[in-house]
Amino acid sequence: MARDVLPKWAPGTVALLSTGAGAPHAIPVSTAVRAGDRRVLMALAPRRESLARLRSDPRAALTLLTAGNVAVTAHGTAAVLAESLPGAEGVAAVSLDVHEVQDHGQPTFTIEDGVHWRWTDAEAAKRDAAVRAALLALADGIAG
Repeated sequence: MARDVLPKWAPGTVALLSTGAGAPHAIPVSTAVRAGDRRVLMALAPRRESLARLRSDPRAALTLLTAGNVAVTAHGTAAVLAESLPGAEGVAAVSLDVHEVQDHGQPTFTIEDGVHWRWTDAEAAKRDAAVRAALLALADGIAG
C-alpha cells in the first residue's frame, strides 16, 4: 500500500538506509530529517560505503519503524547537496527525493515504539544534535 506523503517522526529516530550499486547494503542512520512531504535530508560521513554507493547509483530506500504506528519505506533518488554540511562540517548532506512511500501498516498490528538511539559519548551526542540542527536549517533554506 502506498501513502501520498511521508509521515512525521521524532528527532533521532533510527532509520535504515538501503543502497544498491552492487549487492544491497543497509546501514542505520540517526540523522534522517523530514524536509517536506516527499524529501528527507540526512548526513553521511565521507568514509561511508553508502555514500560511495549513492554516488554510483542514486536509487535508495529509507525504512522507518517507530512510535505513532509508523512503518514505511521511502523509495527515491539520492543526491549530495553539500560535501561538507554547513554548521556540521565533516559530513556530507544528502537529499532523498521520495518517489513512493510504501506503507507497511496492517490492521492486525500497530507499531507502538521504535529503536531508541542513545549516544554513550557526550561529544558524539552533541555532534549528532548539531548535525540534525544543520540539516533542519538546510531544509528550511530549501523550502523557503
